[in-house]
Amino acid sequence: MAASGKEAMVWVRILEEGVFRFDASEAARAAAGPSLSFAVPRRREEPRAGGDRPAIVPVCEVVGDVQRVVVELPSGTSFYGTGESSGPLERTGKLVITWNTDAWDYGPGTTSLYQSHPWVLAVLPDGKALGVLADTTCRCEIDLRQESTMKFSASCTYPVILFGPFNTPSEVTTSLSHAIGTVSMPPKWSLGYHQCRYSYDSSEKVLQVVKTFRERGIPCDVVWMDIDYMDGFRCFTFSHRFPDPKCMVDDLHSVGCKAIWMLDPGIKNESGYFVFDSGLESDVWVQKEDKQPFVGEVWPGDCVFPDFTCERARSWWSGLVRQFVSNSVDGLWNDMNEPAVFNTATKTMPESNIHRGDANIGGLQNHPYYHNVYGMLMAKSTYEGMKLANPTKRPFVLTRAGFIGQQRYAAMWTGDNVSNWEHLHMSIAMVLQLGLSGQPFAGPDIGGFAGNATPKLFGRWMGVGALFPFSRGHSDKGSLDHEPWSFGEECEEVCRLALLRRYRLLPHIYTLFYLSHTNGTPVAAPVYFADPQDLELRKIETSFLLGSLLVCASTCPDKGAHESSQKLPKGIWLPFDFGDSHPDLPMMYLRGGAVLPIGLPLNHVGEAKLDDNLSLIIALDENGKAEGVLFEDDGDGYEFLQGNYLLTYYVAELHSSVVTVKVARTEGSWKRPNRNLKINILLGGGAMVSTHGIDGEDLHLTMPTESEVSSLVATSELELKKRFEMVRPIPDIDKPLGKEVAELSEIPIDLNGEDWLVKVVPQIGGRIISMTHLPSDSQWLHSTNRINGYEEYNAAEDTAGCTEEYKVIRRYREQSGKEESICLEGDIGGGLVLQRQISICKENPKIVKIDSSIRAKQGADHSGGFSGLACLRVRPSFILQYPTEVSVVFTASNGIKREILPDSGELTFEGVLRPNGEWMLVDKRTNLSLVNCFDLSQVSICKLHWGTDHLNMELWSEQRAVSKDTPLRICHHYEVRKIN
Repeated sequence: MAASGKEAMVWVRILEEGVFRFDASEAARAAAGPSLSFAVPRRREEPRAGGDRPAIVPVCEVVGDVQRVVVELPSGTSFYGTGESSGPLERTGKLVITWNTDAWDYGPGTTSLYQSHPWVLAVLPDGKALGVLADTTCRCEIDLRQESTMKFSASCTYPVILFGPFNTPSEVTTSLSHAIGTVSMPPKWSLGYHQCRYSYDSSEKVLQVVKTFRERGIPCDVVWMDIDYMDGFRCFTFSHRFPDPKCMVDDLHSVGCKAIWMLDPGIKNESGYFVFDSGLESDVWVQKEDKQPFVGEVWPGDCVFPDFTCERARSWWSGLVRQFVSNSVDGLWNDMNEPAVFNTATKTMPESNIHRGDANIGGLQNHPYYHNVYGMLMAKSTYEGMKLANPTKRPFVLTRAGFIGQQRYAAMWTGDNVSNWEHLHMSIAMVLQLGLSGQPFAGPDIGGFAGNATPKLFGRWMGVGALFPFSRGHSDKGSLDHEPWSFGEECEEVCRLALLRRYRLLPHIYTLFYLSHTNGTPVAAPVYFADPQDLELRKIETSFLLGSLLVCASTCPDKGAHESSQKLPKGIWLPFDFGDSHPDLPMMYLRGGAVLPIGLPLNHVGEAKLDDNLSLIIALDENGKAEGVLFEDDGDGYEFLQGNYLLTYYVAELHSSVVTVKVARTEGSWKRPNRNLKINILLGGGAMVSTHGIDGEDLHLTMPTESEVSSLVATSELELKKRFEMVRPIPDIDKPLGKEVAELSEIPIDLNGEDWLVKVVPQIGGRIISMTHLPSDSQWLHSTNRINGYEEYNAAEDTAGCTEEYKVIRRYREQSGKEESICLEGDIGGGLVLQRQISICKENPKIVKIDSSIRAKQGADHSGGFSGLACLRVRPSFILQYPTEVSVVFTASNGIKREILPDSGELTFEGVLRPNGEWMLVDKRTNLSLVNCFDLSQVSICKLHWGTDHLNMELWSEQRAVSKDTPLRICHHYEVRKIN
């Protein structure tokens, strides 16, 4: 351990065998953020070689106010975890910053999302595994870009907890769950399918949607109400479009559907509004430095925010929830609780805000201390309020923001994703990462929230989303209808089959949640969990495990799962279906040695009865044996904690040619229901042999001979082939493009020089989506989402700040030796054309040049009836890999030198305050600066806008008349320089 600037001793305290805690000194910890509270049970394990000392010791360094912890592991180690993170499943090479962020329309390179989990799971080359948790709620940088090395950095001191090494990754996740708490047992209805929209805007619309599900035979258990149910977005109120919510919910209950309602933390700052008045009286609001309530803009307008860090505010909120639930509320949804605040550079509260936290979690502190736990504390308050309202029922809460350990109070979804194939693919890895970080009850917005899904995209997403632990379709207000029947008959049929699969598998899924609640195991796990030593399994992210069930999906539009090569773990894996195989549905395999309980197809969970017929699908292992477990209880409430449940362990064993299936043992006080039991033994190729009996009795089945098995398998494979030929796959009916425009695809074009690799997407106006400095491998710009990247606007810009949409009318590319350029022209209406040329200079390959202009169309003397005026704005967005260690430096036109730091918010420079033709983004960690040079005569305004992990450096032109002779133009270029 090295130290600089303050004392930084480190010692080890054994929490349990294989779990170690590394603490900074007490003096240093006094300034740290609030630590997690751990209650770690002792475990009986064989003593490990080396006694009580850990095999791997982190190195801690304190420099100034920053504590860095480095853990070096053997070459070939694979990294996972990091909680809610976009991008690939295997995290090696990635940077994650734990800072809860309203990350609408995020992409695979976004470093901060809605939740923070300062946790990394490392799988060693030999399959053994360990986990490292940085025990801090402060903003923390998790740097996994160096091979087999993890680095944690935060501007505070904090303990580090090492879990392991253990023999398997599963043991690590179990150990983590022992420390942070396991998932609360969910009500069984919450494991059905959920349908949501921003927003179903009236009681009539809500009832019509649910009625359509029932009429079309598509399973659904829950419908959701977004903010438009409220009166002016005021929480705990109802608009005139929901005049009698209790009556509406009673109607929903009559057809077996639950209702979930949204609650945001932003409370309208309005005297006479009962929530505001009672909060003011109880003194619960987050405060500014001057001790006055902080006011920030959210959906209702000016809002105040409950200070969930103190018991007084949490009790006040729980009391409001308790009253609200009396309207027959079945579940609650906490959104915007990062906390999100509009019209601020940071998208959240000022860091100077004051939270009056409870003494046991840190007491009075500024906002950064509590920022990452604000959402979790809100979810906890909501959860407790629901328990107060109905003590005999299990609360259901969904939260957008959270922190590691929040699975005790709420499920979560992966935020405002996008309707495209990249986000479908990414959603699988995101759900798995959350499971590896202790949060098993998670899922994405099926079909994508922002934008319009195509029929094939929606059907494929429903196929895999129906098997996620949390399964909900949700879409944005501006999108087309995204209900399953909205995309044509073929897509509707795929959605129906997919959801019927989920409901048949609910006995198994519910059992997995019970095991996760009791043991801390993930519900959905990566494929490599089946064989951690197989290195080829570690990057698979289109397949996942649900216990012994392997789900293999396709996230490529031109291939179904049955056409994709599947890498299976070692051992026996037998395919099966429910007579529902389809080119647009995932493939399912059962591990040899497993017994899988399945139920009947249902429209909703409430249709199920204890004496319903039960089926077991069995895959024998190489020794002719199999085993499985089924958990059953009331599906709600807490009587299972007093033993009122039935946990059945089934076993199957082959002797001679007869398979015997029986109950090996049971737990719980429930009597076994009097029900029929069907057993199905898989043979391979989807073939199976079956027999019937009574559950609880020994069942016997004579296996076919080898030749009979071969015949059954061949017949099954032929029938499957015929089925695929007969069913109608979802057509690819994306709007066809003309020949010239079709060439302008979304596939990036690479401009590659000696120092730069620039990726340009022509179809969306020549957007630069990635700009990498090759010698340093520094990625200065990266974005595939709509609102970041490199954008241009004219005077008719969208008020929401989205990219000006225009049709690219031509594209041409020039290459000459080492010089590459791409030129684009777009019709932006009103007789105007926007042109852009991006090039890497032949004379100096260190420079990327961008020349943008707005011109009148050829043959037009002016803008053809447009305003005659235009404003050209260039708005690049640069990713900040080290947000706390960057600044913008320039010399103003008046000669004054300026350094602008990230906490400066949004700044505008005009006149003599403008940079004198050059400003630099300085990265102190890498010792590099990105220099942006421009012609000062072309730029009237320069703007900086700091985000949590990105920076916009804007250049504005003057407004003036546009003609073919006097175009509006901004020409600028970028170069990377070493810091002096």
